[in-house]
Amino acid sequence: MSRHTVQITNGTETDEQGMIGYDPPLRTFFLQAFPDPETDECALWLGAFIEEYPTLESIIEAARAQGYEVRGMTQKMMLAVLKEVGPRRPPSIGEQLGIVR
Repeated sequence: MSRHTVQITNGTETDEQGMIGYDPPLRTFFLQAFPDPETDECALWLGAFIEEYPTLESIIEAARAQGYEVRGMTQKMMLAVLKEVGPRRPPSIGEQLGIVR
């Protein structure tokens, strides 16, 4: 799983420690920002389900649709994340058995 620190803004606040990356078992990109100091639950958490955001573009668009902007992603970061995606992986045993959806 890759994790890269990016800046995420929502128009009024900025999280300098937002995380973007790729989760190979779920085959999805994820984005996390604005953790609650007491519970550590994130106000922005995208990419928690299988194949929810299969492309980097799709997760950026989903964040924008919710009023968030991702900043500070370098070309090197993008290439590292995209390299991890690699070829399509077959469904896991849990998916094959219908346990995981």
